[in-house]
Amino acid sequence: MKLSFLGAAREVTGSCFLVEALNVRFLVDCGMVQGGRTAAARNHEPFPFDPASIDFVLLTHAHIDHSGLLPKLTRAGFKGPIYATPATVDLLGVMLPDSAHIQESDAKRVARRLKKQTVLPPLYTLQDARECLQRARGIEYDREFAPRVGVRARFRDAGHILGSAIVEVWVTEYGYPTKLVFSGDLGQPGRPILRDPTLIEDADILVIESTYGNRQHKDFSATEADMIDIVEKTLFERGGNVIVPAFAVGRTQEVLYHLHRLTCEGRLRQPTVFVDSPMATEATRITREHLDLFDEQAKRLAGWRARGENLPYLRFTESAEESMALNRIRSGAIIISASGMCDAGRIRHHLRHNLPRRECSILFPGFQAQGTLGRRLIEGAERVRIFGEDIPVRAAIHSVDGLSAHADQKALLDWARGFAQPPAQTFVVHGEESAALAFAELLQQQLGWQVTVPGHGHSLRWPDFLAHE
Repeated sequence: MKLSFLGAAREVTGSCFLVEALNVRFLVDCGMVQGGRTAAARNHEPFPFDPASIDFVLLTHAHIDHSGLLPKLTRAGFKGPIYATPATVDLLGVMLPDSAHIQESDAKRVARRLKKQTVLPPLYTLQDARECLQRARGIEYDREFAPRVGVRARFRDAGHILGSAIVEVWVTEYGYPTKLVFSGDLGQPGRPILRDPTLIEDADILVIESTYGNRQHKDFSATEADMIDIVEKTLFERGGNVIVPAFAVGRTQEVLYHLHRLTCEGRLRQPTVFVDSPMATEATRITREHLDLFDEQAKRLAGWRARGENLPYLRFTESAEESMALNRIRSGAIIISASGMCDAGRIRHHLRHNLPRRECSILFPGFQAQGTLGRRLIEGAERVRIFGEDIPVRAAIHSVDGLSAHADQKALLDWARGFAQPPAQTFVVHGEESAALAFAELLQQQLGWQVTVPGHGHSLRWPDFLAHE
């Protein structure tokens, strides 16, 4: 059997792993590269395999850095099924068409700007996304299924976003089964809304994420105190706005949950909250349709719009006109908008209007990948380029990692300790090089595991793992 690392190797985005065994070839994830000047060109590169030869795809969750190239895959000839949890399938129905719209809109905008110069076509179209969605198949958590003869698979709850999964897959060659486990993105245990990641007992091969493999989140009570302080001082003392760049799926719903709870508890004065993302509106609706995946604390607050006092004013914008109207609000508003790393979407308009204002704050609730506008802001950029304009950064910039949907270093290590015996080989992926190497060293030193940090495009053969190709 051969395992190839075609994305998220010593970087955070573009998750894609190819498994080739006797009479079967399949992918785990097929994600888009995000952030940096080379991202668009990399996403347009041909796949390093024949898409028509792929039998099926196992998808860990709906985030675009894990799912965003699926329409490109089907457009290039893939004809097999895409297996994911039912909640992930529902979210894909929102996210992939939205991604296609962005691809088409960006291509038109670049073509207008460059006029007669050659420009990249859309990565895929809305029709491509719709055709891709026809291949999605929903499989419930903990149910074993057989995507092909000689292969068994099972999704386990990863606790990262709604529908996120750890993938267990057994591949039989010459009568001998090999068990591979792909962690996907793991959630932080003990957090509200979603359940904790499921512990896995055994694996021959483990592929584990390391987004926060070199650091720990701040204590959650301290994170809440920071959030209250930022909102109170910005809205009620300085008279500005709080702009929250948040992923439409997962992060937006969690931020809303905390704003609601803190207001109900009387710890936060009633804020005025706008969610300016059509996709986040749809994702929030889908989230409410899957209450069975919530933890008990979240279930108690699930009907929050219909009961209780001291609720924050909340409005979901729909039209582009409503979105533009938000830019005329000078104070007192929390505006949550996508994209989470500020490289696309409506959030860039809100940053353009609020970054130059000292009374405003930008609150980042999650990880910012290298090369993104969000990363430049949290690293202290004094000026940034948005829509061709040079924008001064005068607003206060805050990064609140305690709200991240990713497990931190301790949580990753604790999840790894859940194995009854060490995997024969562990591969650390989905982390910037420094984070991946630090976490790999921790697994080796504290657990005594055999660990490798593969590079992009590396292929290794089981059982020897000797031939790096």
